[in-house]
Amino acid sequence: MEKEEAVLQKAFDRAKAHELASGGCPQCTLAGIFEALGVEDTTVFKAATGLADGVGLTGDGHCGALSGGTLAIGYFFGRSMEEFDNITKQLKACMLSKKLHDAFVEKYGTCRCEDIQKKMVGRFFNLYDPKEMEAAFKAGMPEKCSTLVGETARMATQIILDEQKRIAQKKMNEPGRGPEK
Repeated sequence: MEKEEAVLQKAFDRAKAHELASGGCPQCTLAGIFEALGVEDTTVFKAATGLADGVGLTGDGHCGALSGGTLAIGYFFGRSMEEFDNITKQLKACMLSKKLHDAFVEKYGTCRCEDIQKKMVGRFFNLYDPKEMEAAFKAGMPEKCSTLVGETARMATQIILDEQKRIAQKKMNEPGRGPEK
C-alpha cells in the first residue's frame, strides 16, 4: 500500500510539474502517469497534443487532463489492432474510462473545459490571444489547472493499478496457479 501511494503521488507530482512548466494538459497528464508507471511511449504522448483545453485550445470539449487519463487507460487496457473486428474487446477500456469520467465529474461538476475554467477562475480564456493568455495567468489558471491535471493523473493511475491488481488476482485464482491447497 505504501508503494502504491508513492506511485500515485508521483503521478500527481510529475503531471502537476509538467503542466506548470510546459502546459498541454493531456500530455502532462499522460507524462505523469507514464513516469509513475515506468512507461516510455512517445507516440501516444505526441498524439495527445491536439486534445489540450477541450480540443485545440477551444474549451469546447472535455478537459484535456481527462483526455490524457483516458488515453493512459486505453494504453493499458484498450483494444488492439488484432482485436479490432471484435466489438466487445473495447469494453474494458470503455468501462474503466467511464469510471475515470464519473470520478472526474463528481469532483469537478462537469468535464467540459470551458465550464471548468469558469468554475475555477471565473471565466473562459481564449489562449490564442496573448492578452487573454496573460489574463489567464493573472487569474491563477496555471496553478489551478496544474492541480487538476495532477489530480486527474492520480485518479487514472489508481484505476490502472486497481485493474492490474484485479487481473493479477484473477490469474492467481485460475486452476493450476497460485498456492497449492
